[in-house]
Amino acid sequence: MSSALTGYPETGQKISTTAITITESHVVSWASLTGDWLPIHTDREYAARSRFGERIAHGPLTLAMALGLSTRSQVIDGDRTTAWLGLNDLRALAPVLIGDTIRAVVEVTEARPAKREGQFVVTLSYRVVNQREEDVMTFTSILLMSAEAP
Repeated sequence: MSSALTGYPETGQKISTTAITITESHVVSWASLTGDWLPIHTDREYAARSRFGERIAHGPLTLAMALGLSTRSQVIDGDRTTAWLGLNDLRALAPVLIGDTIRAVVEVTEARPAKREGQFVVTLSYRVVNQREEDVMTFTSILLMSAEAP
């Protein structure tokens, strides 16, 4: 990786975020925010009869929490991040239940110069794991970053 990104993790470096326990409040707030009131997330009786036996968190909520955890634990340098370019290879591997504690293991898999001078494209590979170290989600996130903080 170019030394112009001083202070940013080197390619291949893995960083584990802090953890967060997914609460009923998270699920209800997400449903309110997005309008996704599917009963598997919000109806205790319905979910009890499902193959999961209880309510599960929304997949996009798990994604958002993992991205948020990475910014809170300084995996991503907010002063240098110019734009979020996208997401690739998103896989929901296991349900996240209310009461599960998740964290993200983030690896810098690529950092390359962007078309514009002084900017880099950084690819981060995410593994989201629960309290039993089971993978619940994987994805890659691509960022456009400046070589220097503004």
